[in-house]
Amino acid sequence: MNTAPYARGILGAHRVADDLWLLAGRPRLAFNVYVMGDVLVDAGTRHADRRILRQIRELPLRIHVLTHAHLDHMGASHRVCQELGLPLLCGEADVAAAESGGRIGLADKPWPVRVAQRLLAGSGHPVDATLKQGDRVAGFSVLEVPGHSPGHLAFWREEDRVLVLGDVVFNLRTSTGRPGLQLPPRLLTPDPLTNLASARRLAALDPEVVCFGHGPPLLDGERFKRFVAAASVDRARSVRITEWSC
Repeated sequence: MNTAPYARGILGAHRVADDLWLLAGRPRLAFNVYVMGDVLVDAGTRHADRRILRQIRELPLRIHVLTHAHLDHMGASHRVCQELGLPLLCGEADVAAAESGGRIGLADKPWPVRVAQRLLAGSGHPVDATLKQGDRVAGFSVLEVPGHSPGHLAFWREEDRVLVLGDVVFNLRTSTGRPGLQLPPRLLTPDPLTNLASARRLAALDPEVVCFGHGPPLLDGERFKRFVAAASVDRARSVRITEWSC
């Protein structure tokens, strides 16, 4: 891999750890996009396409992967993959959503989801391959962590204990837009019980750096583990949101 562009830094991006960058976004830290070695992770909403392309166009990227196929993580995927010739990869159970742009079953979803789809979603894009538990991507191990979506993935690098977990946990309070740990909203999480089990699996890894789909990276693994230990889902399968200030 040609590492020269990384040595100079990525335009407007924040270096989180070795070979891991958080791209500049708008609103800041609302819809996070990462460069993980030679891999683009997620792609925000459709309105992020030009901004993402500006930051990554000169990078020696090899593939584009999704943590999960929700509109705010794959909105610019079609244009990015089309312009740069990148193959798209995701979890097996998220393929249909990725290829349809999240439009399968949309008529049956609550009205806020339908409105967000019209405002933020991009075109679907063909998935070239799928990832599963134990695969390796840019030096990270692939973890299957369903719940927020059926094919949700996380990426774990054991040697320096860096975790990229998508939306299994947010570090952004949806009520205020300020940083704070919370479980993903019930409205957007088909199976909150399974999602909480996935969060507990990730906390058990004892991460030191945690990177989220929403909100700033957390350089305090103990805070993350305490939050997950205290989080709960009631018997009615609705999430009791627990928020922790950062």
